[in-house]
Amino acid sequence: MTLSARETSSTRQSIIDAARNVLMSDGYSGLSTRAVAVAANTQMSQIRYHFGSKDGLILALFDDMTERLISRQSTVFEDPEIPLSRKWALSCDFLDQDLDSGYVRVLQELIAVGWSNSMVGDAVRTSFGQLRDMHVALAKDLADRIGGLGPFEPEDVAALVGSAFIGAEAYLLLGLESDALPLRRALRRVGDLIAQHEPPDTAKE
Repeated sequence: MTLSARETSSTRQSIIDAARNVLMSDGYSGLSTRAVAVAANTQMSQIRYHFGSKDGLILALFDDMTERLISRQSTVFEDPEIPLSRKWALSCDFLDQDLDSGYVRVLQELIAVGWSNSMVGDAVRTSFGQLRDMHVALAKDLADRIGGLGPFEPEDVAALVGSAFIGAEAYLLLGLESDALPLRRALRRVGDLIAQHEPPDTAKE
């Protein structure tokens, strides 16, 4: 890669990072190309050059986030040496980390954008489809290990898992976690339940 190409790549990434920071601090309503240019310490012409428009920038930001998320999740989910209960516990750890880093806020903002912006909506659906496929594969593996999932098909389990985490994120951002609604504790206890039904040779780290 030439120096010019490296500089171009660095500028593009700095703009994406700035867009993420603006989205975290000001929400989608405050995400203008001007605000992002200021945060990135660059010219608005650079945003037009790299992304074309605000929509193009949003899509690039979501693609960047999705790539990081899928890479992290697949590293854990596709490792046959990690018991399913441990994978669940790590997913709960990731939720805590993503809340602290602001990732959850950005993701939920982009989900909301996708309701009225078809391009962003398509990107969100594609990303969630990748996660769904991982969850289905995990559920099939569990069913093979314990001899079935009762009335639930693997696709049913994937639907419930995805809904549980995305729903918990929305509740947590609204500050609804309490003793009466112990969201993260409840999610972690699902992992404890999984551990109780894992074969003895896998239900350990």
